[in-house]
Amino acid sequence: SGLVLVKNPHLDLMEEDILYHLDLGTKTHNLPAMFGDIKFVCVGGSPNRMRAFAQFMRRELGLAGDGEDVADICAGSDRYAMYRAGPVLSISHGMGIPSISIMLHELIKLLHHAKCRDVTIIRIGTSGGLGIEAGSVVITDVAVDPSFQPRFEQVVLDDVVVRSTELDKDLAEELLACSREIPDFPTLIGHTMCTYDFYEGQGRLDGALCSFSREKKLEYLRRAYDAGVRNIEMESTAFAALCGLCGLKGESCRFHLL
Repeated sequence: SGLVLVKNPHLDLMEEDILYHLDLGTKTHNLPAMFGDIKFVCVGGSPNRMRAFAQFMRRELGLAGDGEDVADICAGSDRYAMYRAGPVLSISHGMGIPSISIMLHELIKLLHHAKCRDVTIIRIGTSGGLGIEAGSVVITDVAVDPSFQPRFEQVVLDDVVVRSTELDKDLAEELLACSREIPDFPTLIGHTMCTYDFYEGQGRLDGALCSFSREKKLEYLRRAYDAGVRNIEMESTAFAALCGLCGLKGESCRFHLL
């Protein structure tokens, strides 16, 4: 039916579902009226970037106003920022798996309660590239963990739950085709490696701690490249797992800064 799924039987027993970190709720807000026609959701780390993206989409879609008046729907919370441009929702998720996971749980429930159909969600933002030209855009075909495996491991109570991290291949090809209209940004499809840390987890030598040599770092990054990894960040495995389980057509497009 194209509806966004939730896989939690306890929600049906709740008198009210409070989306605490988004400052929304099923009793305090008419979610179908506010969001029922949403077709695209774009998420990224920075609130300022997602506000700028919403302003850009308003101009691209020819919506009324200059975009400066775009309002933060989650203004009552200081955790995330959410903006709307017609059928496009633009939301920040912070940095790392814990932060994006919290946002995605509440976003998915929001789309479910709003009875949205056939929603496409795209993660946009920056990343560290691996063996590619600076300024490239990487479209993720599968998110991998630091062992280069396509999986998201999470401890639930005292059980280790493993979930798949494959993203929508048709959407990846569609985005790659669209990229050919923008020659300024070299674009490719590849694996994205998700780490739990910005410094040691990504092989950086300039953190407060460093437990490895430069040679060991380079040997690891060479193995990552040989395994198909083309960029490194900190959210993709959780993003891919939650979107896949809940029926969202998802993709991650990351801009290589350095």
